[in-house]
Amino acid sequence: MTLAPTVRLHSGAEMPAIGLGTWPLRGEEAERAVESGIALGYRHIDTAAKYENEDAVGRGIRASTVPRHELFITTKLRGSDMAAGATRAALERSLAELDTDYVDLYLIHWPLPRLGQFPTAFLAMAELAAEGRIRSIGVSNFQATHVARLIAETGLSPVVDQIECDPLIQRRSLRRELRARGIVSQAWSPLGRGGPLLSDPVVLGAADDAGCTPGQVILRWHRANAIVPIVKSASPERQAENLAAVAMPPLAPELVALLDGLDPRDQGERGIRDSDTYEEF
Repeated sequence: MTLAPTVRLHSGAEMPAIGLGTWPLRGEEAERAVESGIALGYRHIDTAAKYENEDAVGRGIRASTVPRHELFITTKLRGSDMAAGATRAALERSLAELDTDYVDLYLIHWPLPRLGQFPTAFLAMAELAAEGRIRSIGVSNFQATHVARLIAETGLSPVVDQIECDPLIQRRSLRRELRARGIVSQAWSPLGRGGPLLSDPVVLGAADDAGCTPGQVILRWHRANAIVPIVKSASPERQAENLAAVAMPPLAPELVALLDGLDPRDQGERGIRDSDTYEEF
């Protein structure tokens, strides 16, 4: 069984360096994916209230024989629950769905800056963390300006920013800012959305040189850049393949540079959802 190494968060928590994503899985498919992932060695499970699968994720966790304290569970606060007084009730619903007393990481799913509620929600999350209901608090899809505003208005810093990131969308400027503040970069869709990245000739060549699959070479690129990938798969075979990538030797510097060259000037960022204006509740 492969167990991932861990990354230390500034909260003091140890977070596994790869996570099992669950979007858009629901029902029995989500339950089976979580159960098989844990059996294979995943200890980091990622979900969200918005995914409407927390109950199935909880069932998958219960079906495993791994003690709760050995798991690292992440869920996320949806935009409609950022209003004053709503955050506590939202967390309680998530805990009930997941059938757990606490989550290891709670993220604000989208900043929704037009509403101006994310600092208030973050302070409420900090209160819940002080009560032991949350171990660490972070954000998702935040730009550097959102992170700076959050810290300025709350005096608190998120431990993680979960962002869309892959070799075609590298987000260098944002990742530099996060690193300077001691915030870990997580990547959703780390293998890209759709198939272009996995079939890119540069990726295929790097995988051949590294003696691994295209997906594994991409995940090794994430590790080389201190990015924690959150990888979704319902297939036990693909889950095992992805998990094995974090146990492989570091990717050769020349291969890292080759993959870095797929987005030399952060042009891929133009294709992402603009979280200054994108609103998902």
